[in-house]
Amino acid sequence: MKLALKLPDIIIILLVTGITLFSGYSVYIKQDDKTQVLIRGQRGEWLFPIEAEEIITVSGALGDTIVRIGENRAWIESSPCDNQTCAAAGALVRQGQWAACLPNNVLVLLRGGAGSGVNHGRDDVDAVVW
Repeated sequence: MKLALKLPDIIIILLVTGITLFSGYSVYIKQDDKTQVLIRGQRGEWLFPIEAEEIITVSGALGDTIVRIGENRAWIESSPCDNQTCAAAGALVRQGQWAACLPNNVLVLLRGGAGSGVNHGRDDVDAVVW
């Protein structure tokens, strides 16, 4: 059996290869190093650059959660929940890290710029897990 590639076959192969390479580059190689702080609460969500110096009051189901951004990190400073696990989580410094006050419905997430939400291969084990 002999395969004879014709011009349309070669064009389709090149097109599919090009699309595959471009997709791989867009998803895995191209990195956006601009880290953003995403804060979600009952009344909406807010986005700040990690370089900001902010104190944000987020209203939740139990009351106000205080989120602080400064020195290229973000953390939940205080919350009206009983156990304060969210405040004990500490500072978030890398894309993909998050802290949440579940009883108060507040989430703080560090993500890549342009809404990527990608961790860019930083798969460090979180000390809170242990």
